Amino acid sequence: MKKFTAEFIGTFALVLFGCGAAVVSGISTTGPAGIGLLGISLAFGLAVVVMAYSIGGITGCHINPAITIAMLVAGKIKTSDAVTYILAQFTGATVGAAVLYLIQSGLPGFAMGDWALGSNGWGTGYLAGYNTTAAFITEAVLTFLFLFVIFATTSKLGNSTMAGLAIGVTLVLIHLVAIPITGTSVNPARSFGPAIFAGGKALSQLWLFILAPLVGAVAAALLWKFGFEKDGEAVA
Repeated sequence: MKKFTAEFIGTFALVLFGCGAAVVSGISTTGPAGIGLLGISLAFGLAVVVMAYSIGGITGCHINPAITIAMLVAGKIKTSDAVTYILAQFTGATVGAAVLYLIQSGLPGFAMGDWALGSNGWGTGYLAGYNTTAAFITEAVLTFLFLFVIFATTSKLGNSTMAGLAIGVTLVLIHLVAIPITGTSVNPARSFGPAIFAGGKALSQLWLFILAPLVGAVAAALLWKFGFEKDGEAVA
């Protein structure tokens, strides 16, 4: 239960802070200027940093099914823990999106759009309008790089005391590139929570934000396991 609760809280916070920043503070048409792309990117990255230093000692702060699957493929966690983590992540993301919905429903004139609550998407009507191929490549490649940083910084070759910061900064960089394309997922749970409430196009496009991050994550796990490790230890 301790591990489940930690992953639940971590993923809940990621969705509420990250998607909340995008929805509540991202772009304002009636008040002060919104925080914009950089502000939203920082919100997601800093959420990972604070959670990493909060629950990292309990679960490693995965708060992302792609990370958990990658760690399982690399042989770094047990199957039972992986199942616990993934259940907690999807539950936490859903509750985080529910709280964000309750907050937004208090805004005069609020209405759920096609990609409400910071949902991920692509195509006509979504941000810059990138196509499916661009969206898939973006999510797979950036998840691959994200997982490579995680494996490297948490190994004996990296500086584990700075791992949380390095991982959070990497997520900021990922968002700076991917927000106009897909809104940035690299995390199936982060995409799942908002899509469940938004429905429509967000829900119909959810498959890509589950499949593409998993493809990138597994590729990174295999590269690390067979290219950088020997008998479970990182080698130079």
